[in-house]
Amino acid sequence: MSRSNVRRLAVCIAVATVFVQAASAADILIADAKSQPESLTVAPGGVLIVGSASSPFVYRVRPGSTTAEKFIDVSSEGAGTFFLGMLADASTNTLWTCQLAPVPNANPPQRHTALRSFDLTTGAPKIRWNLPGDSNVCNDFAVGPDKALYITDTNPGRIFRLPAGASTAELYLEHPTLRGVDGITFLDGVLYVNNVIFNKLYRIPVDAAGKPGTPVDIWIDQPIKGPDGMRAANGKLLLAENGSGKISALTVNGDKASVTVLKDGLNTPTGVEPAGDTIWIAERGAGKAVSIAMPK
Repeated sequence: MSRSNVRRLAVCIAVATVFVQAASAADILIADAKSQPESLTVAPGGVLIVGSASSPFVYRVRPGSTTAEKFIDVSSEGAGTFFLGMLADASTNTLWTCQLAPVPNANPPQRHTALRSFDLTTGAPKIRWNLPGDSNVCNDFAVGPDKALYITDTNPGRIFRLPAGASTAELYLEHPTLRGVDGITFLDGVLYVNNVIFNKLYRIPVDAAGKPGTPVDIWIDQPIKGPDGMRAANGKLLLAENGSGKISALTVNGDKASVTVLKDGLNTPTGVEPAGDTIWIAERGAGKAVSIAMPK
């Protein structure tokens, strides 16, 4: 990102931060078409953290701040390095991220992915775990009721589990229907994932011994297109649909779900994050983040 683009990014963030308590659909946090914010998260105290899918930076915005901080900088790891998932875990003061880097001279193109964690306050590196295999895509994660971190690997289609306090994850589930797995979250203690390739939502059943079974296809009452980032709030699943430009709320009842569109007309929304009475949205195609009110 050029120096002028960084300056524009800082100005836009500063303007929006002043009004963060009165967030509305018109609020723009990052207005830089080159920033491509793919995921975002909210840390304690209302600190907003935004990653970039086109640069090796993670930005932090403090409430009331007049400047945007470059919180994480991994530019030393080579050209083409960028970030996907972002998740703040207040209980361990940890920022979880998915860091992707291209494999030099690979034909066909390949990426290596690392699950990384940083101190949520200082940005100091903590854990780094490289996903196994020649090509993988660490995409997103959720903290489960067992305090473990559950990680999606979009290609070849796997879910990994990092036990609380561990530094190495273990394979939790690999299944053909998971090729394209993207968003992941727990709703009422139940694990749900979506599939960005096949436009699906799945429930992951778990037996009495804690072993996951075959993903259960959730019937949805209207089509979803490009399901991406997903979080749970107020008993519903919040879903970013990157293919249809929508943010939707899904009410799940058994193996069925009904869709309520909360916001449409967005340019490739890829991330969604509930924070009190606000929903933050990463609008990757427009290079900005916006907020809407949480439905009552």
